[in-house]
Amino acid sequence: MKRTTPQNQKDSGTRAQSDPMFCSITSALRSPCCTILESISDGVFTIDPNKRITSFNRAAQTITGFKAGEAIGQYCFDVFRANICEKKCALDETLTTGQSQVNLPALIISKTGDQIPISISTSILKNENGDIIGGVETFRDLSELERLKRQLARNYTHEDIVGRHPRMKKILSFLPDIAESESPVLIEGPTGSGKELIARAIHHLSPRKEGPFIAVNCAALPETLLESELFGYTKGAFTGAMRDKPGRFFLANGGTLFLDEISSTSRAFQADLLRVLEDGEFTPLGGTRTLKANFRVITATNLELKKLVDEGRFREDLYYRLNVVKVSLPSLRERREDIPLLAEHFIRKFNLLKDRSIQGVAPEALSFLISYPFPGNIRQLENIIEYAFITCKGDVIGMEHLPRDLVDERKDQISLLSENECEEAEKIRAILKQYPQNRPAAARALGMSRTTLWRKMKKYRIMDT
Repeated sequence: MKRTTPQNQKDSGTRAQSDPMFCSITSALRSPCCTILESISDGVFTIDPNKRITSFNRAAQTITGFKAGEAIGQYCFDVFRANICEKKCALDETLTTGQSQVNLPALIISKTGDQIPISISTSILKNENGDIIGGVETFRDLSELERLKRQLARNYTHEDIVGRHPRMKKILSFLPDIAESESPVLIEGPTGSGKELIARAIHHLSPRKEGPFIAVNCAALPETLLESELFGYTKGAFTGAMRDKPGRFFLANGGTLFLDEISSTSRAFQADLLRVLEDGEFTPLGGTRTLKANFRVITATNLELKKLVDEGRFREDLYYRLNVVKVSLPSLRERREDIPLLAEHFIRKFNLLKDRSIQGVAPEALSFLISYPFPGNIRQLENIIEYAFITCKGDVIGMEHLPRDLVDERKDQISLLSENECEEAEKIRAILKQYPQNRPAAARALGMSRTTLWRKMKKYRIMDT
């Protein structure tokens, strides 16, 4: 079918709305069921026999980005830009055969150019006399479901990393270049800050994405077991070795090897690891034959590796072998503006996992979370939200749904402040509200330097408004 230019679209829309068939369809659609269609979360649109859109519900507008006024009267393929439109249009198939299509996977391009995964179902549209007057298509946005599937399969991409803090934005913008480089990567950051998430995103953005991602937590294994896990062993290598077992080096061939908490390893193990990384060769425990493996290594640590080198606790030659590209992740308390985004992200995740419909976090509870220091970082926040899903029976997570030990701990900290300190904290909060996002002006109004203001805000755990 001939596609239309924008001007032709406008003309065809005008002609369509004066067409008797178009008018009969839109008239038929003005019924109580249309009110229901406007309230559901699935997108729904109808077409006439010429494939012109005759109705476009609210969810269809939200998912595609096109307003009903922009869509109605236009050809469906000019608005609903799905990857199956050209070769296997679901509505074409239904109009031709009379058979409904159910849950067909597809991708559409929204008005803003975003690619959205959806599922499509189609059916014939008939009037009260049973005459075919067009077709109806329903579609469901699967973006969140696909993201959840990636999380459950641990196939993370950079799109799964939530953050608008400048440091996180810089890391995210650099990830594709890091992934493409094939160079060793060292990820530093506190426990629970998302180091493995970054490592998996690098892998899935890299040319090795079709290969395996093999993760090993070096701190979770004693050295002898860690050695056998990485190198593998042959039958009879030690008591209990009843068969040959391939090591993680071998299993990572063609993919990525992620060594978490590399700082916990001994210098003897570090020497063995260095030889493998330099030659790509290793010998399983008890074996005599040298094996080769081609993998990319990504390491992570919650300690500053350079400091360990200076203290003699980590080999300098291995440090420089691993530290070709360094990614330094901030703690959650350093990126507090991301806490609302992360809370929303985890709420969406647990809504899908637990078949719930919690809408968000109450202002008081969100304020509490923003001011909380989060020693456990992102992992702790996720655990808090998961706990709240157990205690919250309504639509909004409030203070009463947060873990009691967290709230009591915060109350104890606040009670330690003197009366004067409490007054000073309230004064700082009030001034910061007067000068949102303008800390220099707030400092001048308070009669203190920016450094002093920053120090007091840290002491009283006050965030910019």
